Amino acid sequence: MSEAFKDAALRLDKVARFYAEGAGTLEVFRNVSFSLRQGEVVALVGQSGAGKSSLLHMAGLLEQPSGGEVVVAGAAVSKLGEAERTRLRRDTIGFVYQAHHLLPEFSALENVVLPQLIAGKSAAAAEAEAKRLLGIMGLSGRLTHRPSQLSGGEQQRVAIARALANHPRVLLADEPTGNLDPRTAAGVFEALIQIVRTEGTAALVATHNLELAARMDRALILHEGKLLDGGKLGAKT
Repeated sequence: MSEAFKDAALRLDKVARFYAEGAGTLEVFRNVSFSLRQGEVVALVGQSGAGKSSLLHMAGLLEQPSGGEVVVAGAAVSKLGEAERTRLRRDTIGFVYQAHHLLPEFSALENVVLPQLIAGKSAAAAEAEAKRLLGIMGLSGRLTHRPSQLSGGEQQRVAIARALANHPRVLLADEPTGNLDPRTAAGVFEALIQIVRTEGTAALVATHNLELAARMDRALILHEGKLLDGGKLGAKT
């Protein structure tokens, strides 16, 4: 095993996912192995139904794999109890979804402050950190606006800042620009890359947008139950 693989922020080792289907089983994927380094932005691409969301859920400790091992920040998850899994997920993993899931009654600033308060940070420190992250996302002038007063792109920028508020080692994003028009999607994606690199987070981004995937460090392709190394999409050989 290489040092880079062993010391990765996130590692999946021969992970499989099966579902019961009648008298048999439906295989989504098997023998999926990859690792993410800190500060690396990796695309996860594949056709609809290929299993991208299931793979993200297992990487994010929301689903148990049917086989194999998930290692987050050096901890082998299969050896942990549910309480330890919950703590590890809360402390080391951030999530961004296609829908922003912001709390509508709270401002942009409050939406980013809240998860920090839940984690035990002081109100003053949480507010300072929220302002810093929202500033990186270009939203310093929108701190007091509620989600309904923000554009779709602005809402997703807030969601990204919220996901990073507690300094996770890993950010998992499931079609984070899927609800946005191409121009807005490109802007949100550039903001995501900037903040991930600034924070030194490892990011795995599921997307059907190959143009955006080509702007990431490399791509993993989920195809017919196997995970293929796509390298840097669009790179000349």
